Amino acid sequence: MASAIDTARADPSETAEDRPSGRRLIRFGGSRLGGLILALNLLSLLILFGGALALNEWNRGLVQARQESLRVQAELLSNVLGQLGITRGEPSPALDPIAASQWLRDNFIPSGQRARLYDADGLLVSDSLSVTDAIPGNPLPPANPAGKPVAPPSGTEAERETLALANEALGAEIEAALLGVPQATVRRSETGGRVVSVSLPVRHVQQVLGVLTLEVGDVDQILDAQRRALLPFALVALAVNLLASLLLHLFVARPVMRLSAAADQVKLQRARAISLPDLEERKDEIGDLARSLESMTETLSARMDAIERFAADVAHEIKNPLTSIRSALETLDLVKDPAQRERLARVLQQDVRRLDRLITDISNASRLDAELSRERPRPVDLTTLLTDIVGVYDTTSKPGEAPVRLSITAAGSTGVLGQDGPLGQVFRNLIDNARSFSPEGSDVRLTVRRDDSDPGRPLRVLVEDDGPGIPPENLETVFERFYTSRPKGTAFGANSGLGLSIVRQIVEAHGGRVTASNRTDAAGNVLGARFEVALPTTGRRA
Repeated sequence: MASAIDTARADPSETAEDRPSGRRLIRFGGSRLGGLILALNLLSLLILFGGALALNEWNRGLVQARQESLRVQAELLSNVLGQLGITRGEPSPALDPIAASQWLRDNFIPSGQRARLYDADGLLVSDSLSVTDAIPGNPLPPANPAGKPVAPPSGTEAERETLALANEALGAEIEAALLGVPQATVRRSETGGRVVSVSLPVRHVQQVLGVLTLEVGDVDQILDAQRRALLPFALVALAVNLLASLLLHLFVARPVMRLSAAADQVKLQRARAISLPDLEERKDEIGDLARSLESMTETLSARMDAIERFAADVAHEIKNPLTSIRSALETLDLVKDPAQRERLARVLQQDVRRLDRLITDISNASRLDAELSRERPRPVDLTTLLTDIVGVYDTTSKPGEAPVRLSITAAGSTGVLGQDGPLGQVFRNLIDNARSFSPEGSDVRLTVRRDDSDPGRPLRVLVEDDGPGIPPENLETVFERFYTSRPKGTAFGANSGLGLSIVRQIVEAHGGRVTASNRTDAAGNVLGARFEVALPTTGRRA
């Protein structure tokens, strides 16, 4: 966007350390927001990944499923062992270890499981591991060179401790099952691995003949396989999170850093506006933010330019009466003629009144922006407002002053959304201006009507007089500050030239428009001036 004002652009190479900051923070790519995005994404991913690796619920479900499967098999085998008569002795039966062991060997298919049979005294009768081709244990170490002393086997004490703990856990499980209570546990085996074990009593009627133990040690292997299967998905999720963090940093955090750096440069380099064209072209929220910041800084710059022009105009307008006062005071001591001294005194009084009026109008104009922004707009009925204003003029009118006539021709609502104080000042300024140009015996006319040619501003207020009118070339100039064009015979300095400028400022702040024109007859002769104020309506009566 082209602009005559200075603009600030953020330097892409500028780092966070180069910018003024009251504190140092850990940043990712120079961005605190980028670091926060990365940290939160990684934290959520780690939580998910850790939960997947733990697999607590799935682990418990797997163990329960294994125990239920072993329990069903053990019940079937123990019932067969107890009912097939693989017993000896009457009337107190006992388990026949040879026949039971042979039957178990012929009918039990290990498939990764291990079956052990114990008699009523808790002595091992049969172990399926002893009749399989699998040989438990670790491979032997290589032979030592000749003459080298044999080193004691490593880990012997730990192995013995593990074996003792495993035998103790198994012994407690067997003892509980011999009392007739089925057991389902998860314990450590002789090799230290985790096994799921089920121990059921073998009964003949009610007599406990022994205990059948089934166990499986593949729970850890299954969990490891699941973790390995999840690992590629976790790596893909990690890559996606890192890519998302990088994109958020590039497209969100870094542009915000550039906007912040540009704002700092506006402050440090006395620039007037922010301009980042590559960000303003974006169609997302960052582009909206960049455009809003540029618009805001340009508005502030325009306001600053207006304030500077206003200050220069004020200095110029105040300097004129001060120069006249100083000249009159310097001349006063040199003049001896009483008539001339009296004329100089009148000039001094006139300049003082002019200066007083000028300062009052300048003060009102400078407070106008604050008043318009401080109060919240509310519905105002123009019919009521103008009726009250005209009533005040009728009450306070002096002989020779033009009366004010009000005519309401608008159908429907005459309500506007605004502030009654500033709106009242608009119409008082227009009425005072019209009365100051009205010849003796004429009046000032106010007309409220509707005009749908401009749907956004359908409510119109006309202020008309019978004065000399406005030169065509000055129909727009009359709204400039300190512009005055008075007919001959008008008291010099009676007007500051701020009245119509204040009118336009207030009307535009209310979303309206004010224009000036001349009333003419059929022959084109000027009959007087007309000011038209167009305002948006609230659509209902206030």
